[in-house]
Amino acid sequence: MNKKTTVLLINLGTPQSPNVSDVRSYLKEFLNDKRVIDIPWLLRKILVNLIIIPFRAKSSSKIYKKLWTPEGSPLLIYGENVKAMLQAELGDEYKVELAMRYKEPSLPSVLNKIKNEMPERLVIFPMYPQYASSSTGSTIERVMELMKPWEVIPEVNIINQFFEDPDYIKIIANNALKHDLATFDHFVFSFHGLPIRQINKVHPGRNCKTCNCDKTFNRETDYYCYKATCYENARLIANELNIPQNKYTVAFQSRLDKDWLEPFADKLMVKLAQEGKKNIMVFSPAFVADCLETTIEIGGEFTELFTENGGEKLVLVESLNDHPDWIKTIKKLILNQ
Repeated sequence: MNKKTTVLLINLGTPQSPNVSDVRSYLKEFLNDKRVIDIPWLLRKILVNLIIIPFRAKSSSKIYKKLWTPEGSPLLIYGENVKAMLQAELGDEYKVELAMRYKEPSLPSVLNKIKNEMPERLVIFPMYPQYASSSTGSTIERVMELMKPWEVIPEVNIINQFFEDPDYIKIIANNALKHDLATFDHFVFSFHGLPIRQINKVHPGRNCKTCNCDKTFNRETDYYCYKATCYENARLIANELNIPQNKYTVAFQSRLDKDWLEPFADKLMVKLAQEGKKNIMVFSPAFVADCLETTIEIGGEFTELFTENGGEKLVLVESLNDHPDWIKTIKKLILNQ
């Protein structure tokens, strides 16, 4: 008997291996997405395929080799674990599937399987806490493109962000409380960076550089503003942990140029160390699973920057990964649909 409801978990993706050819293939699919690099088609093709990929594939391969485990990519391992654990939590009335926006398990193959099983209802869960056009928007658009030709389209529900969910906040706070917060001089909430032009598209007429969404959150105007939701996300976690406003900073990592969201996390590491901060804790609330951006960028590169400039200890708060409370939170989000 077919399951009545299928839950489709979707994360960004990972190369099939850290080898240069697989990393090149992953970067080609990822960076050619018109929502990721939102410039005219021809310019994007030239920039990505003739400049970025030829120069980045080899260096990125070396970084992925540092991240890789004997079992494979941590992002995929945690994804498979979450899929199995959520299936056990939801029971026989549900079927849980996992796909990646880029590479394997691919959206076309997983959606084709779902089409053949034809559930009564499909719940789509892009696993990005804050909505952004280049992540959530791209994922939803691709799902809709693939489902468009289906003869029968079931009832579809989409969970498009969950940055303020109290249980999600609580898990992050509890992970932080595994450490003695009193021993830290400062706290950093590091979110993935985005070009300012992409933020401005969400609220035409308002400039991301001059608006005050970093200070106050207005649900009517800011609910889909990535910058606003990142700052609100950080406020909620800080409030949960009783971290005063003057002891934490929101920053943005993985930048490409000066016209991206600031402050830049790498520069902030240097600044905090030079100001005499010795011990800092870094949160990465934009990532539900530890990956290259958390383990390598924050845990490796940022730690080096901090200690080379006078800091002593940087502690990275682990991501949600396959924590049992995270599975219960996903279940709640699904059932609330």
